[in-house]
Amino acid sequence: MRPRDRIDYSASIDRAPLRFPEGVRLVVWPIVNIENWDIDGPMPRTVLPPPMGGSLLPDLPNWAWQEYGMRVGFWRFLEAFSSRGIRPTLSINGSVCEVYPRVAGAARDAGWEFMGHSHVQRPMHLVEDQRAAIRQTVEVITAFTGKRPRGWLGPGLTETFDTPDYLAAEGFEYVADWVLDDLPQTIRTTSGPLVTLPYSVELNDIPMMMVQHHPARELYDRTMDQFNRLYLEAEHGARIMGIAVHPYISGVPHRIGYLERALDAMASQPGVAFWNGEELLDWYRATPEGAAATAR
Repeated sequence: MRPRDRIDYSASIDRAPLRFPEGVRLVVWPIVNIENWDIDGPMPRTVLPPPMGGSLLPDLPNWAWQEYGMRVGFWRFLEAFSSRGIRPTLSINGSVCEVYPRVAGAARDAGWEFMGHSHVQRPMHLVEDQRAAIRQTVEVITAFTGKRPRGWLGPGLTETFDTPDYLAAEGFEYVADWVLDDLPQTIRTTSGPLVTLPYSVELNDIPMMMVQHHPARELYDRTMDQFNRLYLEAEHGARIMGIAVHPYISGVPHRIGYLERALDAMASQPGVAFWNGEELLDWYRATPEGAAATAR
């Protein structure tokens, strides 16, 4: 199925408003992305272009850039979220549990939700057997955490036309690749409905910093601009704000302070809650709209 075969068009102004539990006006969904980059292939992304413009393997400087996030940046994230009582969703390559057990174990012990992010950081279009990779991701995360992951984010948000069917068949309940709304939606698959949660491609430090090359303060400015608008709109119905960060980008010394400032500024407003993907999924399924959509 193509995307428009999976989901009907829905104008936000035509829908009955959804409501969070009493006292909650807007939910912030923080997602920390943790990846395992294979030194034997091209890097998923680069901060330093290769000399003379040619692609060189092994790409040590860009591999080491990402490795910094696992050795240093992640631990800044852990302190920033834990000290504020926030338990984000961890979008994690399954192989991170094997290659970086210290990192994965700290997130597990802190109560973070594990969201499948394939087994290694590679576009789903290049995975020879998608269903096997999805199953392997589930098995490794389940063995490491003792809990089966309910959500999925494709590496680079990549999907083929068949990926949602494989995800639903392997028991996934929500997916974050469909960044088409401020609220959960439901897509059709050959194995039943799959809920989409509002991840973000623009409130995401990869495009913000690595593609658009904004100064570090843009992380705070853009986060708060989006928050202020959604907080205003949330007077009339529930709104969800996803924010995605990577330890080798937002966990560096010149950016981490802007993330911390944004977390504090959002938390200071009445009616703001920080939920993970599971909490959002369970809330949506309990609403009349969500119950009807997921029962189809």
